[in-house]
Parts: sequence; structure tokens; C-alpha cells
Amino acid sequence: MYTKNFNLNKLPFENVPDPTFFFDQGDYGQIRNQIKNSLIAGRGLIVVTGPIGSGKTTLSQMIKSDYSDNLQLIWIAEPPDNSIDLFLFIIQELGLKNSSAERIFILKDIRQALLKMNSSGKKCLMMIDESHLATKGLLEGIRILNNLEEGPTKLIQILLLGQMEILETLKKPEMKPFKQRIASIEIISKLNADKIRRYISHRIKMAGGQSSIFTETGWEAVVIASGTGGGIPRVINSLCDESLNVAFKKGKSAVDIDDIFEAAAKMGIAEEIFHYRRAIKNKGKKPEATQIEEKPITPLLPQAPITAAEKPDKSKQRITQTANPANLKAPLRLVLLSLLTLILSILFYYQRL
Repeated sequence: MYTKNFNLNKLPFENVPDPTFFFDQGDYGQIRNQIKNSLIAGRGLIVVTGPIGSGKTTLSQMIKSDYSDNLQLIWIAEPPDNSIDLFLFIIQELGLKNSSAERIFILKDIRQALLKMNSSGKKCLMMIDESHLATKGLLEGIRILNNLEEGPTKLIQILLLGQMEILETLKKPEMKPFKQRIASIEIISKLNADKIRRYISHRIKMAGGQSSIFTETGWEAVVIASGTGGGIPRVINSLCDESLNVAFKKGKSAVDIDDIFEAAAKMGIAEEIFHYRRAIKNKGKKPEATQIEEKPITPLLPQAPITAAEKPDKSKQRITQTANPANLKAPLRLVLLSLLTLILSILFYYQRL
């Protein structure tokens, strides 16, 4: 592995939901605080959505660690097929034995268990990942759970994590009752250039490395490629990990633009880097001399003295060089006019004799 080569304590760009590498800035920090405040206030249903690979699961893991002592967590990796399966799963997670298979009695058992939990100072949080896959029937069951209250406090806090498609589902007219009960909808946006650089720096630092792991042009290239990849943490992680591998195999101590380009090409996001890389290489070249055909220089040989007879007549050269037909028109006209006047004078003279 490349960790030793780059003086890292661990792999910095693994695509696993590790709270150690949680990027507590931008949308992530704001959404984390929003969820914490909602849980403390007992506001109920919260929806968190974002593009694929935007870090929703990592965010949920961070929230779990925030409330490890006084939180009863019910984690569901993907939505059940229907509301009954959801209720039975909750019964099992709470350590209960359902007194009946009827839905109304199952909900009664859940409510009694949640009341007992809240009276002891504990909170119950149910997280459902991939919630954009939830059926209409399941969402109705979630709405019913959200209605379990004791005064102004919700007995169970519900966090739905899903891709952006869930927003389209909530726009449907039949979803209006469900949407009205959502306390907050949080959207994780894509990282811009500044946040991409800070995100990568954060993960390198948490792995014990230094920012010099990338060269100056390497930093520019990785930000450009990450932006081409949509500013998604999962894509950024894959790009950086592959770039470090490429540089390591070449025996380099830092990742440069060529390593980023090679890694990005494998992922199909190298187009913008290609132009940047070419501009960098052209900028480093010296301007090429204009190719002019030069004749070989003939060395000067001693020559015999030129005699007076052989010397060119410079006055004739000067006349030849400055002669121009356009400049001779005016004198020629003057000569012709003078001749004409002379002829007329002679004719006039003989006529008088």
C-alpha cells in the first residue's frame, strides 16, 4: 500500500462511512446541527437527501455517535415492503413480543414502549436509508409513527435518508398529508472548488499526512477533475485513492498533474484536465523561432584592387536607381509644348513675308 510512501497512518480515501473522516463543514455541518437540534426538541420527521455518493450514510453514522449514550437507535438499511413489516421490525428492535398480529395492537405495544423510554430520559431514533425506494404504503406507516406523541413531544424521531428521487415522490398530490408532517427537509449539495480542496485536505490531515502530498499542479488538477465528476465525495475519494496509487507505482513522493490525469482517464473524467495539462505544458515551452530559410554565408575572400576604369559610375547608378516613368511626364510635356510654340512661330513668320 501507499501509506508508508506518503507518510500516512491510514488510507485517507476509503469509501466507507467512517465518522473519523466526517467533513464537518458546509452543508454537512449545518445539517448535522439541524438534526441534533431537532432531536433535542423532539420535532419528529426529518428528510435528508442528496446525490449518489454525497455522504448521507456517513452523516447518519456521525449522528449515531452524537447520541450513543441516551439514544435507542433503530437502523434500517433499506425500506421494508410495507408498513406491517416496518412495525414488526420496530417491535423486535425494542425487545418486545407483540401481543397480536393486528396492526392496531402492534402500534399500541410500540407506543407503550416509547412512553416508558421517554420517561427514563432516553430518546428513540429510527433511521431508514435508501428511503427513495419506499412504497406509498410504507410512507403511510411512517406518517402514523410520526403521529405518536405525548403532549408536544414526538415519541419517536424519524430520519429518512435517500437520493434526490424522494423529492419527486413528495411532490405527488397524494403525498400532501405526509409532506405536511415533515419537520425539515435537508439537501446535501455538491461541493464547489473551494470545498473540494478543503475536503481533500481534511481527509489527508485525519490520516496523518500533509498537503504537500500533492504538487501545486496536482492540487489544481484534482480539484478540476473532482468538479468534472460532480463534486461528489465518493467520486473524489476514488480519484484521490487511484492517483496516490499511480504516483506510488512510479516511485514518486508527491502526486502531480500527470498522475491525476492518468487516474481521471480511468474514471472517464479527464476531459477538463486534458486541456489544463496541455496549457501547462505549452506554457513551459520556449517560443519556437520562426523557420526562415537561411542561405549559407560565403566567407569573404581577398580581392584584387579595383582600377579607376573598373569603378562604377555612381552618378549613373544614382540616376538609374531614382528614375521613375511617372516623374518624367511633366518635363516631357514641357518640351513638347516648347517645340509646338517654336513651329507656330516659324509658320507665322513665313506667312507675313
